[in-house]
Amino acid sequence: MRKLALGGSLSTLQWLMFLLANSIALPVVIGGMFHLPPEEISSLMQRTFLVVGLSSFLQGWIGHRYPIADGPAGSWVSVFVIMADVAVKQGGSPQDMLPLLEGGIAIAALLLVVLGLTGWVQKLLFLFTPLVTGTFLFLLALQLSGVFMKGMLGLQGAAVRPDPAIALLSIAIFGLVVLLSVKGRGWVKQYAVMIGIVSGWAGYGLLGLGAGSPAVAAPPVQLPELFAWGAPQWDAGIALTAALFTFILLSNTIAAVTAVRDAMPEPARDPKRTLNRGVFAGGLSHGIAVLFSTIAVVPLPVTAGFIRITEQTRLRPFLAAALLFAGISFVPAAVRAVAMLPGPVASAALLASFVQMIVIAMQTISKEALDLRRLTIFGITLVCSVGLMFLPAEAFQGLPPMLTYVFGNALLFGTMLVTLLEQLWKPSEAGAQVPQLPSQ
Repeated sequence: MRKLALGGSLSTLQWLMFLLANSIALPVVIGGMFHLPPEEISSLMQRTFLVVGLSSFLQGWIGHRYPIADGPAGSWVSVFVIMADVAVKQGGSPQDMLPLLEGGIAIAALLLVVLGLTGWVQKLLFLFTPLVTGTFLFLLALQLSGVFMKGMLGLQGAAVRPDPAIALLSIAIFGLVVLLSVKGRGWVKQYAVMIGIVSGWAGYGLLGLGAGSPAVAAPPVQLPELFAWGAPQWDAGIALTAALFTFILLSNTIAAVTAVRDAMPEPARDPKRTLNRGVFAGGLSHGIAVLFSTIAVVPLPVTAGFIRITEQTRLRPFLAAALLFAGISFVPAAVRAVAMLPGPVASAALLASFVQMIVIAMQTISKEALDLRRLTIFGITLVCSVGLMFLPAEAFQGLPPMLTYVFGNALLFGTMLVTLLEQLWKPSEAGAQVPQLPSQ
């Protein structure tokens, strides 16, 4: 009994670290992007912790009911970037755009709730074939791996060159997590990510790489602020953008649930009910993000890689970690303490999970025969989307806002492109005769 309790506690702690590692980066990025003062960035991180914890718990309790960590949506970041740039070019302050972004997230929340409650999402499922879902996972891993690689090398803030000490330590952490996940046995394999984070954090301190944050007087308990960015606002452009991004949010939910379901050893559940509940809970999560003025959170497909590495499949420790993470947000001192987890350490541990995410993406794509048609669609999507990742943000200046949103986000563009090609290029009799590559 004591062994089970200890295992559950360690599992909860590892889930807590995973939630933390996925939540600390984007609040800092958004804060810098909109020139928020340090105290507002700290407040944004506090609110983000609360939203991530509540959202993860809601999804595990009344949503898809899988242990899938929610986290700030990287897909929304491009919209924040573009809106901040538009504000600057118009001679205004980027912070003036935050209420408008709240309005866009609120519209997406409403659409997701309606789709989940009515079950209309089932009518769209024909669009999300294994090729579309697998390509989405593949592009998501590529897009975010660049972010985490920069974090590993210490390319943060004004840094333009890798920090050798940070880079070497990060590479060691990455290698350690991958090694333990492949060669480890028993509890070593199960807690590979936690071992990597704890070891890296300790190494960071021993090498003197971490700069301690100054103590700031704060109340022992503090409630997160409501509507910190002001009341939500709307216009036609943000409404169209929100409708377009709802498609990406559906892709994200389907990909996350599919990937984790494949990584779980339990029998398959009713996919329709699971998806309807997950989309509905996703709408609630977006609504909570509006209420507390944070970037919207979504189920993270990378959780499937985490589950494969650690074999953490039980729901109860995950729910406990989600509630604990939400509870931390009410204690400013605790927020500052956990936020001191070095970014390079978190980036290295998470990048190891993306290795498994690539594996899951390729397994998903190969669920259907890899004939010439599907390989060509995948190739076209990959070439065009990855090409967009290398273009500077200024490349699309002057285009209508909607086109700027699409071409400025390689994940959005690639998902739309693969879906369009999959529907327009139908298999033919002749295509069926093309020699096929062996599938798994």
